[in-house]
Amino acid sequence: MNDTVPMAPPSRADLQAPAGPLFDLGQMVATRGVLAHLQAHPVTTAQALVRRHVTGDFGDLSDADRQANLDAIQLGDRILSAHTVAGERVYVITEHDRSVTTVLLASEY
Repeated sequence: MNDTVPMAPPSRADLQAPAGPLFDLGQMVATRGVLAHLQAHPVTTAQALVRRHVTGDFGDLSDADRQANLDAIQLGDRILSAHTVAGERVYVITEHDRSVTTVLLASEY
């Protein structure tokens, strides 16, 4: 992965979605590339994408991939969300051991 920087976690209030968080996020980091892209196109934030991810809104995934994420929550596998932000594909990935969640551009994967 590319150079990452720590990012501020979503606030506790942000995580209080109707269902609440579905899994632990671990340390949250984002690549400099995605942070620059989100700053240049302020339609959303890395924290908002993480909030969607942890509450089960996995973005632009097929039904099969959404089901794979739901299974991964139960089985302890990697969880992936994908969103299109200003024409760029952005991934949010929580590792299988829940040690880290990374926000990055698909081109940085």
